[in-house]
Amino acid sequence: MEGSSGRARVVVLVSGTGTLLQALLDAAKDLAAPYRIAGVVSDRAEAGGLERARAAGVPTAVVAPGDFPDRAAWDAGVAKAVGVFRPRLIVLAGFMRLLGAAYLAAFGDCTINTHPALLPSFPGAHGVRDALAHGVTVTGASVILVDEGTDTGPIVAQRAVEVLEGDDEASLHERIKVVERELLVEVVTRMTAHGWQVRDRRVRLG
Repeated sequence: MEGSSGRARVVVLVSGTGTLLQALLDAAKDLAAPYRIAGVVSDRAEAGGLERARAAGVPTAVVAPGDFPDRAAWDAGVAKAVGVFRPRLIVLAGFMRLLGAAYLAAFGDCTINTHPALLPSFPGAHGVRDALAHGVTVTGASVILVDEGTDTGPIVAQRAVEVLEGDDEASLHERIKVVERELLVEVVTRMTAHGWQVRDRRVRLG
């Protein structure tokens, strides 16, 4: 599954501005990096992440739900678009849709996602807001393998972020994003360099 350079092929799925994607692109500029971004796929033609990919010379594809007759067909379309790039690893980087059976059957064992909380606490779209509302003193970022649930997959890695006095959702989320980017680059580097195994929901890198 590796390219001619010997570096593992990584595909990134984006829905938004692509700051996580940019962190991966920047790290991959180092020729010692064990991976390269082989393709970027989005569910939105206007996603800023696509422009980041094009600026880096990375091929892109758009798989918009409106172009398919139903959810199952869209899932299959995403799997087909990802498969074109023959990836070793797929990263959901701000990709805002759940992936269904057709996709998971093809790539469920090699797709990771990030989340701005210490799972299994505070899953879903408002992890930062929910953590603040609960009054926790520590939250953080998680990287997980994707399954059919919402932020329920096996945990690959986590890193803590302290909640500071006076934090609001925006200030806390900005600090989590910094950690999230660093953690994602580290995880992708380790997974593509050394592989991974999953047993009883425990993910072992290398």
